[in-house]
Amino acid sequence: MSQLDLGTQQLELERYPQQEESTQLQAWEAADEYLLQQLENVDIGGRPVLIFNDNFGTLACALHAHRPYSVSDSYMSQLATRHNLKLNGLDPEQVTLLDSLAELPAAPAVVLIRVPKALALLEQQLRALRHVVTEDTLIVAGAKARDVHTSTMQLFEKVLGPTRTSLAWKKARLIFCQAADIVPPAAAETTNWTLDGTDWLIHNHANVFSRGSLDIGARLFLDHLPRGLNGHIIDLGCGNGVIGLAALAQNPEAQMTFVDESYMAVASSELNVEHNLPQELDRCQFEVNNALAGIERESVQAVLCNPPFHQQHAITDHTAWQMFCDAKRCLQVGGELRIVGNRHLDYHHKLKRLFGNCTLVASNKKFVILKAVKSGARR
Repeated sequence: MSQLDLGTQQLELERYPQQEESTQLQAWEAADEYLLQQLENVDIGGRPVLIFNDNFGTLACALHAHRPYSVSDSYMSQLATRHNLKLNGLDPEQVTLLDSLAELPAAPAVVLIRVPKALALLEQQLRALRHVVTEDTLIVAGAKARDVHTSTMQLFEKVLGPTRTSLAWKKARLIFCQAADIVPPAAAETTNWTLDGTDWLIHNHANVFSRGSLDIGARLFLDHLPRGLNGHIIDLGCGNGVIGLAALAQNPEAQMTFVDESYMAVASSELNVEHNLPQELDRCQFEVNNALAGIERESVQAVLCNPPFHQQHAITDHTAWQMFCDAKRCLQVGGELRIVGNRHLDYHHKLKRLFGNCTLVASNKKFVILKAVKSGARR
């Protein structure tokens, strides 16, 4: 837990979910402080306040009195925001949580943006703002100084209007932008490409991992998916859903659930089933979730997973470990977890410790595909 002193209030803030390494990392950054300083003499006047990409709810907690709208593509960030509001005795109902595809309130007084890692996500958010901001809307974005590039500035200018940057403060920098009467170049809602060896057109919303092409780990995984299953399969951390889509086609008697903590990922998965296998929609469910929270114990025949190894900008195996543990809980006896991962991540030993077994299905110079089966002795 770390304390953020804002002069008029002190906030206790935690990273969420709790994990051992998170105790060494603050739940807020200098960019959050720098952004909040810009509001000290601003008359909001009852108009909406919009916050984008507030990783752990720092800005939402500081501005809760203004009943802000907090926009994020991350379900985990939304959980973190609720957690930190409750931690500080603040009413969670005073913050409206929106996903990145939701409609925004009109004529906001203030827009605060934490610049996201993916420039494509930033562009999508700026284009959504284009429809609701006015000339007197205060638009300020913040990031570590090293993450504010010429391309970032050019994107604001192209989509919204005149843009300038601040001096660096505590290694953070701000971007100030004023909405102007301009028409930005047209852009497609999704990036689309054809999956090799098929006639499937894969749709990718802005914040989907490897949105421009099939990532090389998934390419290997597609050649080694289980077949002949007739139970419940889960594509965990589904991204654009290409793994689940292939498994859906190869297991015509199975039920498939696509799960991710990214709203755009789940929306992309649903779009890809609708477009490529519409006749199979009745066998599918699409769920934004924290790993497999709430999924019934011993109800699943197989979990397919290409796990991430980072949370926000922090490198960690906590998310993968949570996915593996949740998979074990939800799998039936005899059910399997099948994953693809970088060779150096040592998932083999983690799975063997958890399941008591682990089999190498396939490998290449960079990736391995591993299978672990739930036994009656490891329930």
